Amino acid sequence: MSDRNAALRALIEHRFPDATPVTHRTAEPVATGIDVLDAILPGRGLPRGRLTVWMPQGGATAVLRAACHTTVAQGERAVWIDGLGTVAGPFWEEGPILVRPRNRKHGLRGAEELLRCGGFALVVIAGLEPEGTETVRLSRAASEGGGALVTLTSHASMASLRMTSQILRESYRWRKTPFGDPAEAQEVMIRVRAQSLGWNRSADFPVPVVPYDLRMSIEPGLVDRRGVK
Repeated sequence: MSDRNAALRALIEHRFPDATPVTHRTAEPVATGIDVLDAILPGRGLPRGRLTVWMPQGGATAVLRAACHTTVAQGERAVWIDGLGTVAGPFWEEGPILVRPRNRKHGLRGAEELLRCGGFALVVIAGLEPEGTETVRLSRAASEGGGALVTLTSHASMASLRMTSQILRESYRWRKTPFGDPAEAQEVMIRVRAQSLGWNRSADFPVPVVPYDLRMSIEPGLVDRRGVK
């Protein structure tokens, strides 16, 4: 009877890779590099071979960018698929691979291939909304390749781990003028909540606010943030 149960479990895991708890039979997860955040995640990191859906309300890009750089610093590969064309090259620095697909179809197909090849520990998809069979294909590709998949989307179907983040607006720490008035934001608190099957935890942690002067499209293919069509 135990052999039949084991065979049935293996079949379910193969056909429905996100049907089992996120902590069950997974490889060492991908750490974000933020100790407070890793402490609330199952296994202390983003699960490999699984889909993590991040529903951002502020701060998601900063946290996941840190996770990408941590992955590269640990000797693995990370890729960020920028579906909206809003991430500038100089802002990204060296390390993670930045992909700007020509359209939605190319972006999702590229993500599937990158996941399936097994050469990337972390794949982040932003600005693309996988739905239905697209989500199924990406989840299976992550399961086959063994990499952690994170999508910035409001569609949480088939996700093994659901995360939300928001900026605590009253927590800004400001550099003040000689007259004591707020001049420039230096730090802000972010609240992140992680939810899975039998898992619900949250953490607050500070994130530095770094000035960045490139606010318009001076790179080919980027969205012009000045509002010019």
